[in-house]
Amino acid sequence: MNGLHRPSTPPGMPPPSARKRPSKLSFGTVCSSNINRSMEAHVVLQNAGMRVESYGTGTQVRLPGKSAMEPRIFKFGTPYSEMHKSLAATPEDEAFFVHNGVLQLCKRGASVKLAPQRWQDTPSVEVQKHDVVIAFEERIYDAVIEDLQTREPTEDFKAIHVICLDTKDNPHEAKLQGRVALELCWILEQTQDLDLEAPELVEMFQEEQMTHTQIKVLHQICYL
Repeated sequence: MNGLHRPSTPPGMPPPSARKRPSKLSFGTVCSSNINRSMEAHVVLQNAGMRVESYGTGTQVRLPGKSAMEPRIFKFGTPYSEMHKSLAATPEDEAFFVHNGVLQLCKRGASVKLAPQRWQDTPSVEVQKHDVVIAFEERIYDAVIEDLQTREPTEDFKAIHVICLDTKDNPHEAKLQGRVALELCWILEQTQDLDLEAPELVEMFQEEQMTHTQIKVLHQICYL
């Protein structure tokens, strides 16, 4: 697993200056296990020059196994490379997990960072650095908000914009919504006053960009 290259995910259409300076905003992307939806968005945003970190809110990293009753389960913090090694322990296992796409997800994860990170276990000083957090399922959106509301306020006590882009947990849908997340994040990146402008911009994004779906983009401002 050494020497893996970052996947060549299309970066969308950021302005030409994107690669010359870091983004002014910090973004967090969150799904259940920090291996598919949040990681797809992590790669897309990072390749577009944005400051981003990804997380999961589940109690464990759950990956599809040979049946719905046999998921492969790992602890958060287990390196993606170790997951890959475990899933490819036999030729039969390797063939199965290549076919269902899980080995490719582990490989991608290893090329981006060491291991899946759990949102609830991340110190407040790290969480508080994010200006915008994108959750890819409503229950995950609710879990992020609940977690932020139960944490002790930090000294800076700043706003964090939590947004939900509901996404089915499969690689195809994750890729589509990763591009949607990039479009939304670039809009937010251009704001002069995020706290003032974000509610209207999210509403406009819903009306103009989400015409293909009945899914509503949720948005809540939390403070930490």
